[in-house]
Amino acid sequence: MLVIESDILKAAHISDEEVKIELAILLYRKGRLTYAQARALSGLSRIEFDDLLFEYGVPSDFTIEDLHDDIRTLEKLRIKNGGHQ
Repeated sequence: MLVIESDILKAAHISDEEVKIELAILLYRKGRLTYAQARALSGLSRIEFDDLLFEYGVPSDFTIEDLHDDIRTLEKLRIKNGGHQ
């Protein structure tokens, strides 16, 4: 577990959450984390994370296949919850 002293965070004017986001974007940009891993580290929603990637000029590797996977997952959840929308 990584521990960053609070005085370092204060000096950098950054919160714990911002460190996670910055690290997630950096590691994703360098190809060290997948999109899903980086988004999970950031703690952001897909839309929030995509917006940040756009702001930082980092292209997303979210593919059509990823979209289809998400749609299948949503369909399974819909069925599991009784088909209610």
